[in-house]
This record gives sequence, C-alpha cells and structure tokens, in this order.
Amino acid sequence: MIRKIFFLVLILLIGAGLIRPAPAAAAEARLNGVLLSKTGGRTRAFLYLSRHTQARYFTLDHPYRAVVDLEQTQLGHAVRLPQEWGLVSHTRVGRRPNGALRVVFVLRAAAAMQLIWQRGARGGQQLLIRFSAGAAPGGAPTPIAVANAPRDTGRDIIIAVDPGHGGIDPGTIGAYGTEEKTITLAIGKLLAQRIDAQRGMRAVLTRDRDVFVPLRERRQIAQRAHADLFVSIHCNSVWDHDIKGAQVYILSLHGASSEAARILAEHENAADLRGGVQLNDKSRTLAAVLLNLSQTATISESMTAARDVVRAMGRSVPVRSQQVQAANFVVLRSPDIPSMLIETDYLSDPAEALKLRTYWYQKRIADAIFRGILAYFRAHPPSGTLFAEQRQARVNRLLARN
Repeated sequence: MIRKIFFLVLILLIGAGLIRPAPAAAAEARLNGVLLSKTGGRTRAFLYLSRHTQARYFTLDHPYRAVVDLEQTQLGHAVRLPQEWGLVSHTRVGRRPNGALRVVFVLRAAAAMQLIWQRGARGGQQLLIRFSAGAAPGGAPTPIAVANAPRDTGRDIIIAVDPGHGGIDPGTIGAYGTEEKTITLAIGKLLAQRIDAQRGMRAVLTRDRDVFVPLRERRQIAQRAHADLFVSIHCNSVWDHDIKGAQVYILSLHGASSEAARILAEHENAADLRGGVQLNDKSRTLAAVLLNLSQTATISESMTAARDVVRAMGRSVPVRSQQVQAANFVVLRSPDIPSMLIETDYLSDPAEALKLRTYWYQKRIADAIFRGILAYFRAHPPSGTLFAEQRQARVNRLLARN
C-alpha cells in the first residue's frame, strides 16, 4: 500500500513539473560501414553511421595518415575495411579513451581532408571525407595539422576468430549427429564476444552464420583486417571413443615452405607483409629472404601465443597434450600473422559430444581460449596498441618507484 501511494505521489509531482526525470543517456553511435571511391582523380571516403556524432580530424606524416576520431562510437559487427584505393593504401580502426573510435587512412602522399555530414539513404548519417593530394593553390603544403595532435597510438589489438567449416562443409559429424560446423560457430561467437568486451581488443569473425568460406579466403579476411592473431576453432574425431581433450596446433615448417613457394611463384602479385614491407617490388632472391624472415618470426610468435592458450585451457577444460603441435593446415599459412588452430575436443566421444552441444561448456572453452590470448598480448603487446601504452605506463611507474 505504501509503495502504491509513493508511486502515485511521484507521478503527480512529475506531471506538475516539480520533478523532472533524469534524461536518458544517449546511445553510442555505431559505424556500420566504410567505403572508398575515386572520382575525377580525387579519393573520397564514406563513413556510414547510425547517428550523427562529434568528429575530430587531423593529419600526420611519416607515414602520411588522415585520422578521424568519432566520439561515443562503436564499430559494428562484420564491418570490412576497404584497402588499396586511390590515395589510400589501407585503412584501420581502433578504440580511443572515453568511448571514441579512431579511423585511420594510411595515405600514399600528403593530403588535405574535408569532412561533410550527409543524411543516410536509410536513416542514420554518413560522413563524407574528401582527400586532396598535392600542394595548395598558393604553393602551401596541404596537410591540415592540429596543434598537439595525438600520435597514432592506442589502437585495438585485432584477433581474427575463424569458426571452422560451415555451409556445405559440416566438418566432423560425431556422436548423436553433432556437426562440427555448429559447435565451432557457437564457440567462435562466444570468443568474439569476450574479445570485444575487453578494452583494447576487437574480434573479426571469418563467418558469423552457417556459410561456406574457402580456406584461403579465411586468411585473406584476417589480412584485410590487419589482424594481430588468427585463431581457428575446430573439433576432433578419432576411431577410439575414449580419446578426449583439446589440442593446439601451429604451422609446421613444411607448411611454411609450401606457402613460401606459392607466394614466390605468384611474385608479381605478392601481398605486403606486416610492417609495410612489400614483396612485389623486390628481386626474387630478396623477396625470398624477407619472406623467410617474416615466416620464422611469425612461427615463433605463434608458438608463444599457443603455449599461453594451452596453459589457460588446461586450467578449465580437458587437454589431451600440453605440448603445442605442428601441422600443415592451410588456414595457418599466413606468412606474417601469428596463427593457431584449436581442436576443442573429440566429437567421437559420446560424452564429450553431449558437453560440446551445451552453452555452458561452449562458454567455458571460449573463456579459456580468451584468457590465454589475453595473457599473451599483455606480455607481448604489438607496438601502437592500447595494451602497449598500458604496459609502458606500468614500466614507468615501476621505474619511478626506484
């Protein structure tokens, strides 16, 4: 009775204007797409957003970059960033403090930029960015500089999550008709959610529904996203139903050699390596040396990351082997992205198949994988990331105490 009287009085006070409800917090804007186009020799970019938001922009050099910071904005799921178009050599995004989203266009030359807000075709807003290369009419340099502009740091660590199989390829069909493609998609989505919830990290799924994606396309998705790590999720099967437990694989040396041979055979169309090293303008001998160095470093990074994941999984779920395995899996053959393939468990074991079908066990596996990934990147943060900034801040505090 007292509660009813309280709410009745509250409603009357609000109606009389004596009490005003607190305004609802504005929802974050969402970046739903990025498009590049070239018209009349000028490159333009379109950022498709769910609503208008404040945009701050500036340019940097060494290398040339055009940077747009969107306040209170999050990146939509399955957004693919365009690469190699006109003046833009590639595009990347990263989270900034206070909920901002940074969009960085790496340019081939110095350029001025102009921002224009437009109404979207289906509601929302689109932000048009016009790039003008070269010098201004009076001969002055064109880059727009902002005093004390922040450095291009603090970006997200990007993890490509690859749910194995899909569509016409069911993968292993285990006990009770359990299809591998269904289990891997469920675990992959849960892992991506954990990654996206971690400040300074972002997941890119190679598939987010029951579709078939060719093996090389999965790697290309990771490369286009400039992923820092590639994690492929699978389930195992064997004739002996008593065998169970997870295993983690990295690329074998034989697989690395095979991929190097393929890349060098397609030398004129060879992709760039991380760090901006190009292969297509090098002699075949030099390209082979650079590729070998990149692959060696990548396999070493893959091993370190895989060991952290094995340790983390061993604390939560059955692990068949604490040793990282090596195999010639096609999806692991990226010469410059550390990669691992995780066999989460054996669908051939009826008990494990039943567990793998449950949400709680799928989440336990995803959480364990995430903890291993997090441990790896906290100890080995890529330069320019928020994790690297945080690690440097910790080092600085320790030095200050001594």
